[in-house]
Amino acid sequence: MPGQFEPLPGGGAAVALDDVEISIIRSLAVQLLELIGPGPAEDASDDPLAELFADGPSEPPSDPVLRRLFPDAYGDPEGTPQAREAEEQRAHSAEFRRYTENDLRAGKRENALAVIRTLDTLSSGTEGGGRAGGEGGAAVLKLSVEESRRWLNALNDLRLAIGSRLEIADEDDTDLLYRLPDEDPRKPMVMAYLWLGGLQESLVATLMP
Repeated sequence: MPGQFEPLPGGGAAVALDDVEISIIRSLAVQLLELIGPGPAEDASDDPLAELFADGPSEPPSDPVLRRLFPDAYGDPEGTPQAREAEEQRAHSAEFRRYTENDLRAGKRENALAVIRTLDTLSSGTEGGGRAGGEGGAAVLKLSVEESRRWLNALNDLRLAIGSRLEIADEDDTDLLYRLPDEDPRKPMVMAYLWLGGLQESLVATLMP
């Protein structure tokens, strides 16, 4: 089980993580939460209908990572040769974003929080995980089917965020990153990107029927 998820009887997944791996994933999830931003303010309306129809932003985020996490729904207007078509795409994207981005952000926040909460069960010793091999051994994280899905979405978001910082646009870029020298300052981020990719692939396999 070390380094990859394996299916649990009856559904869900389990993975063995050491303290360093737990710390890395938790730290990345916290950073993702900070990047996505807080949820509704404390003085927000208690009316669920008001929250449901509250408008979100209509413009793409300025941060390149957030633009990767919340892309325009109708492609890149700047790449459209016809000005009129580009303007229509911008209008459609703005309208779509206005009604969907708040929900998308809420979903990504919940996924990241699920990662943090389940990892915290390992350090607290509560149900959901436990130490293997005694003091200093790996911790076995056990996830329900729903938790596994949230982890899968969060791992995807983390890889998108890191990939954006590394300016990974296609598979060729990934191949080049494999060959970076150890002294390259991007190396730790690259190793995290590749490691999370392996975790993601193994988790996908556990959720396949």
